[in-house]
Amino acid sequence: MKTKELREKNIEELKKLLAEKEESIRKFRFDLATKQVKGVRQIRVDKKDVARILTLINEKNKQA
Repeated sequence: MKTKELREKNIEELKKLLAEKEESIRKFRFDLATKQVKGVRQIRVDKKDVARILTLINEKNKQA
Protein backbone atom coordinates (compact mmCIF):
# COMPACT_ATOMS: atom_id res chain seq x y z
CA MET A 1 0.00 0.00 0.00
CA LYS A 2 1.03 3.53 -0.60
CA THR A 3 1.75 5.81 2.33
CA LYS A 4 -0.79 8.32 1.00
CA GLU A 5 -3.55 5.70 1.20
CA LEU A 6 -2.51 4.73 4.71
CA ARG A 7 -2.52 8.33 5.98
CA GLU A 8 -6.23 8.60 5.15
CA LYS A 9 -7.11 5.77 7.57
CA ASN A 10 -7.74 6.17 11.28
CA ILE A 11 -5.83 4.33 14.01
CA GLU A 12 -8.36 1.48 14.35
CA GLU A 13 -8.25 0.76 10.62
CA LEU A 14 -4.45 0.85 10.71
CA LYS A 15 -4.35 -1.61 13.62
CA LYS A 16 -6.71 -3.96 11.78
CA LEU A 17 -4.56 -3.77 8.65
CA LEU A 18 -1.44 -4.34 10.76
CA ALA A 19 -2.91 -7.54 12.18
CA GLU A 20 -3.78 -8.75 8.69
CA LYS A 21 -0.26 -8.08 7.39
CA GLU A 22 1.37 -9.77 10.38
CA GLU A 23 -0.86 -12.82 9.86
CA SER A 24 0.10 -12.84 6.19
CA ILE A 25 3.81 -12.80 7.11
CA ARG A 26 3.31 -15.60 9.64
CA LYS A 27 1.46 -17.77 7.10
CA PHE A 28 4.09 -17.05 4.49
CA ARG A 29 6.88 -18.17 6.82
CA PHE A 30 5.12 -21.47 7.47
CA ASP A 31 4.60 -22.00 3.74
CA LEU A 32 8.25 -21.17 3.14
CA ALA A 33 9.35 -23.73 5.74
CA THR A 34 7.28 -26.43 4.04
CA LYS A 35 8.57 -25.34 0.61
CA GLN A 36 5.14 -24.44 -0.75
CA VAL A 37 6.24 -20.96 -1.92
CA LYS A 38 7.63 -20.10 -5.32
CA GLY A 39 8.20 -16.33 -5.06
CA VAL A 40 9.62 -14.73 -1.94
CA ARG A 41 9.14 -11.10 -2.89
CA GLN A 42 5.72 -10.82 -1.23
CA ILE A 43 7.17 -11.19 2.27
CA ARG A 44 9.46 -8.21 1.62
CA VAL A 45 6.51 -6.08 0.52
CA ASP A 46 4.44 -7.11 3.56
CA LYS A 47 7.27 -6.35 5.98
CA LYS A 48 7.68 -2.88 4.50
CA ASP A 49 3.92 -2.31 4.78
CA VAL A 50 4.08 -3.30 8.47
CA ALA A 51 6.87 -0.77 9.03
CA ARG A 52 4.85 1.97 7.28
CA ILE A 53 1.75 1.19 9.33
CA LEU A 54 3.66 1.19 12.63
CA THR A 55 5.28 4.50 11.73
CA LEU A 56 1.92 6.11 10.96
CA ILE A 57 0.37 4.75 14.17
CA ASN A 58 3.23 6.25 16.18
CA GLU A 59 2.90 9.59 14.37
CA LYS A 60 -0.84 9.73 15.01
CA ASN A 61 -0.37 8.84 18.70
CA LYS A 62 2.14 11.66 19.14
CA GLN A 63 -0.22 14.16 17.53
CA ALA A 64 -3.14 13.20 19.78
